Amino acid sequence: MKIHEYQAKAILREYGVPLLDGKVAFSVDEAVEIAKEIGGDDVKVVVKAQIHAGGRGKGGGVKLATGVDDVRAKADAILGMQLVTHQTGPEGQLVKRLFVESACDIAKEFYLGMVLDRETSRVTIMASTEGGMDIEEVAEKSPEKILKVQVHPTLGLQGYQIRELIFGLGIPKAASKDAARIIKGCYNVYMEKDCSLMEINPLVLTSDDKMLALDAKINFDSNAEFRHKDWAELRDLDEEEASEVEASKFDLNYIKLDGNIGCLVNGAGLAMSTMDIIKYHGGEPANFLDVGGGASEEAVTEGFKLILSEPKVKGIFVNIFGGIMKCDIIANAVIAAAKQIDLSVPLVVRLEGTNVEQGREILANSGLNLITGGDMNDAARKICEAVKGA
Repeated sequence: MKIHEYQAKAILREYGVPLLDGKVAFSVDEAVEIAKEIGGDDVKVVVKAQIHAGGRGKGGGVKLATGVDDVRAKADAILGMQLVTHQTGPEGQLVKRLFVESACDIAKEFYLGMVLDRETSRVTIMASTEGGMDIEEVAEKSPEKILKVQVHPTLGLQGYQIRELIFGLGIPKAASKDAARIIKGCYNVYMEKDCSLMEINPLVLTSDDKMLALDAKINFDSNAEFRHKDWAELRDLDEEEASEVEASKFDLNYIKLDGNIGCLVNGAGLAMSTMDIIKYHGGEPANFLDVGGGASEEAVTEGFKLILSEPKVKGIFVNIFGGIMKCDIIANAVIAAAKQIDLSVPLVVRLEGTNVEQGREILANSGLNLITGGDMNDAARKICEAVKGA
C-alpha cells in the first residue's frame, strides 16, 4: 500500500525526523493560504504534486515559487495536470492535491532507503552520496557509491552501524546528530509501521549544516493491514487502479496488464506460470488474477466481471489446479459466472487435481460454448489460437 509524501512526512515527524514546514492543499486558494502561513507575502516555498509515483520533478510536478502570486501561478499549473513520470506510464496520473513546503538552501543531496533483503532475510539500509537520482541508475552505473548496512533481526539497528553510514557519506560533524536522528527515526518507522519500503530522496545537508528529509516515500506491507486499522484513513483510492480496488472487495489478487487474454487462476505461482505460457505461445496476458484456494461462486463471477471490464480482452483462460478448491466446485462456479455475465468471448478451461473427472464432466454437459484443455500447455495454445482467430 502506497501513501502520499505529506502523509509519510506526518509519520516521520512523530518519530523525530527533521523536516521543513509544510501542509497539504486541495485547491489553489488553499495553497496560497498555506504559503502565507509559512512566510507571508514574500514567501519562498516548493509546490509539489502529490501522486503515488516517483520522478515528479522531472515531469514538471515540483516547482519553486517566490511570493504569493508565483505560488498561485505554480499551484494552478500543477493542480489538475495529468502528470507523466517514468513510474506512471504514458497515461500519467491526475494531480488532485498539492504539498506546499518551505524552501531551503541545499549544500548537498544524499539518498537513504530501507528494504527487506529477501536473500539474507534482513532489513537493509542503503545510503548514497548520489541523492536526487534514481537509485536504480546509481546501482547500475556506480554501485560502489551505494553503502549498505544489514540489520540483525534480534539485535536491531546498532549505533556503530549508524556511525558507519554517517562517516561513509562524509557528513560533517556539525550535522551528524541530525543524520543519526533521521537514520534511527526512519528505521523505527520501517519496523513499527510494517513498511515494505522507506525512502528519503533527497536527504539534504543545508548550507547551515542541518540535515533534513526533503522528500519521503513510504510503502506499507499490505499483509500487515490487520495490525494497522489507521491505514484505511491514509489510502487514496483515486491513485489506485479502479479494477484492483474492486477486486480487493472480494479478496481477489488482481493486477491489470496490457494484453488481450484474461487469466483466472487459483494460486499466485500458477498465475505467474500461466502468464509465462501464454507469452510462450505468442499471446499477451491482460491481467494477473489469483482467486485463491477457496474461491466461491461469487468470487469467480466477480473475477469474470473484472476481466471483461477491460475492452482489450478478447478471450479468457481459466487455469485451475484443484486442491482445497475441488474441480467440480470450480466448474460449477465457472458455468454460473459465464451464464450470469452472458460471456461472448472465447473461453478455455483447464482443470487438474481433486475431483477433476467430475469437473470435466460438468463442463462437458454445461451447454456453454467453451474449449477444454488437456493440460496447461494445450490449453494455453488453444486460447492463443482462439483469440488470434477471433
